[in-house]
Amino acid sequence: MKFKFLLIAGIGILMASAPILAHHSMAAKYDTHQSILLKGTVTKISWENPHVHLYLQADNKAGPDTGWEFELGSPNLQIQNGWKLDTFRRGDHVMVTAYPARDGSRFGYASKVALSSH
Repeated sequence: MKFKFLLIAGIGILMASAPILAHHSMAAKYDTHQSILLKGTVTKISWENPHVHLYLQADNKAGPDTGWEFELGSPNLQIQNGWKLDTFRRGDHVMVTAYPARDGSRFGYASKVALSSH
């Protein structure tokens, strides 16, 4: 009986901690001590849980344009902050302020997105 109780309690503790383990630290993935500013054209925006993703063809005066992907908050958080599904569309010219990925890839966490004049 005691073993059965300990087994059930252990399983319960593991199940309760799963959501905590599933969430990642922003500082582990992104360099939160520096930010980048990019201008470019929206190529895609994905409103899927757990995060909205914005894809950008960045303007690059020195060479070919560069594709970037930015992670944002959850769809619900973006809506609470005033965004709508059509706030940004494919082809819009935007300015993105973001924390870059620590691994040097063209990925970042967008802290601000605003329409930009081309």
